[in-house]
Amino acid sequence: MNESSNLDELLASRASHGRRKIEPCTVVIFGASGDLTARKLIPALYHLALENALPQPYRIIGFARRDKTDESFRAELREALNQFSRTKPVNEEVWSKFAANLSYCQADISDAAGYRKLKELIDRSGDERLKTNLLFYLATNPSQFGEISQHLSEVGLLQKCENGGCMQRLVVEKPFGHDLPSAKELNAELIRHAHESQIFRIDHYLGKETVQNILTFRFSNSIFEHLWNRDTVDHVQITVAEKLGVGSRGGYYEESGAMRDMVQNHVLQVLSLIGMEPPVSLEAESVRDEKVKLLKSIRPMTPADMAKNIVRGQYFAGEVDGDPRPAYRSEPKVNPKSNVETFVAMKLWIDNWRWSGVPFYLRTGKNLPVSASEVRIQFKPAPNILFAARSGVKLDPNSITLRLQPNEGITLRFNGKVPGAATKLQPVRMRFSYDSEFGAYTPEAYERLLLEAIASDATLFIRRDEVETAWDIVDAIRDSWTGRPLTNREFYLAGTWGPTAADELLAADGREWKNPQPVR
Repeated sequence: MNESSNLDELLASRASHGRRKIEPCTVVIFGASGDLTARKLIPALYHLALENALPQPYRIIGFARRDKTDESFRAELREALNQFSRTKPVNEEVWSKFAANLSYCQADISDAAGYRKLKELIDRSGDERLKTNLLFYLATNPSQFGEISQHLSEVGLLQKCENGGCMQRLVVEKPFGHDLPSAKELNAELIRHAHESQIFRIDHYLGKETVQNILTFRFSNSIFEHLWNRDTVDHVQITVAEKLGVGSRGGYYEESGAMRDMVQNHVLQVLSLIGMEPPVSLEAESVRDEKVKLLKSIRPMTPADMAKNIVRGQYFAGEVDGDPRPAYRSEPKVNPKSNVETFVAMKLWIDNWRWSGVPFYLRTGKNLPVSASEVRIQFKPAPNILFAARSGVKLDPNSITLRLQPNEGITLRFNGKVPGAATKLQPVRMRFSYDSEFGAYTPEAYERLLLEAIASDATLFIRRDEVETAWDIVDAIRDSWTGRPLTNREFYLAGTWGPTAADELLAADGREWKNPQPVR
């Protein structure tokens, strides 16, 4: 059996539920009265139960300050499921069995007595495994992560595990810090009470099937992996576009901006998967090692480099699909003189053997014409000595586009001859569609991520050094903007593809952005 076949089997085995035995587990959700629990976590856990993917037995305990009984907690979640479930109607038989495993612990996060109450509730489990195999999901403000882990440790629910085989895990939501110092401080707080292997930093983007498929596409198909390097690739474009403006999140966005909100996590995550070297295995640490290596290979920039290669932007009033949009500075809770970026574009260089000399162009923004995430691998043009010399045409360079969302798929673009006597060439496309090939079913990202966390598989979660490396990159860029107001060429009309400066970034290299097309 050849190496490619071996890798195919490994990838297939990881994708199946049988890749690792999932033991009975108690899931405790802190912040159980919050929006994330109702919109994402409980629907995800319900769908795992619907698919018989959860271990047997299991328990789910909500921990929050509001006064509720088990029955009222279940009733609220049932109502939320009617609204947020991706499959409707809700299966009453499955819900009934699922709800029987739901409990509520009313307590304040800062109250030590509440954790003793939680421990008593867990200790009443009939199965010994439900008392020790514990997953704590911290759906709270990051400032509370350290306090929660300390209280859990003090009552014996969280034991620091130094040698692997940990039975207690912490799942923590982003934003994981707001800069490198705060991320390091937060990491230090968690590490006091839990080993790094017990900390699962979640980024829902990594739970998307199409993002996970990047590794499968690259490393199980030798015809593409052979092309994935400086010898054939001219440049790479990564676009994460959003049609929505900041809306009611103006206060949050004033603190984050597009750089913190999107680049530090989602965009750099995609970059690391697109550019990383093949891992020595599909074990979590091997995959995460290569992602960190890729991020560490990004060339540091001087202030002069940043001024030339980094573009920020901010939208002013316009229209998206005929819908009027206010200027960012007119959004609720936004400073009317704000210089916060709602758009970022940049050119990065990766200084390693594979990518030496290949520019990576990244961009993300709000109030753009479509909501879409895609990666375009643009190959070097063919020599213009045959068809171009004869027919005077300019050959279109080949490309592979990975559409991550929506209308998920992969497109190969190449040149073909138009039927007829004349030698006329035209770009054509071969497209693979997830919906057409596998059906419309695509699980929510949180379903996959919760299942991986229950199975203690950290592959799709972010390691400490990865978080800190990403913040190091982002902080340097943000520092270069300090004290610099936005210029006219950095504003863009809502409903367009960003400021003029972003187009000029590629035009200086004789290239242009390839804009994602709307779903038809």
